[in-house]
Amino acid sequence: MKRILSLLLPGLLAAVTLFAQTPEEILARMDQETQRFDPEGFSMVMEIRVPLLGAIATTIYTRGDKYKMITSKDGDIEIDWSDGQTDWKYESKKNEVTIETKAPGATSDAENNTKMLDSVTEGYDVRLRKETADTWQFRCTKSKTNPNKDDPKTMDLEISKATYLPVCLKASAGGVTVSLRDFSVGVSEQEVTFDASQYASAHINDKR
Repeated sequence: MKRILSLLLPGLLAAVTLFAQTPEEILARMDQETQRFDPEGFSMVMEIRVPLLGAIATTIYTRGDKYKMITSKDGDIEIDWSDGQTDWKYESKKNEVTIETKAPGATSDAENNTKMLDSVTEGYDVRLRKETADTWQFRCTKSKTNPNKDDPKTMDLEISKATYLPVCLKASAGGVTVSLRDFSVGVSEQEVTFDASQYASAHINDKR
């Protein structure tokens, strides 16, 4: 038995070393996986919690220059679409669709909402806070050399071991908490394209 263990032990130790990953390697792999977001499209849920006002959840679908955002609050629904040139907005409370030409150089709401994912750990010191069977959980602390005054002091990032995609990214500032969660790769053109036939009964406010 000792003979067998002595033969197997070096191989087992090598395997453990092979599969052990540093935080830097995990984050680099996450960045690699999120590069698929642009060509394949992705969806996520953004939740904003404001003291006294409660939570507002927005489901975001993006593919290339197109996006669709669905926001629900107190029973009212707002849906926004854009193809990079034209913006559409449906408001259930008014049963109205507003159509506008996108201003040159304007940044879309979807781009602003997903900005937290761009080089998410840049300007932060990252440490592995906890590891479970399914995820790695990191605490990101703003570096002293970070020049961006608007960046939150800390962020919590959870990454799936199965996909290396973010499970949740959470940050708080001024009592407001923003969470990005439920990430999924793969969004069709149909999911991000405004279909006028679905809103035939709505009032059309064309501002183009």
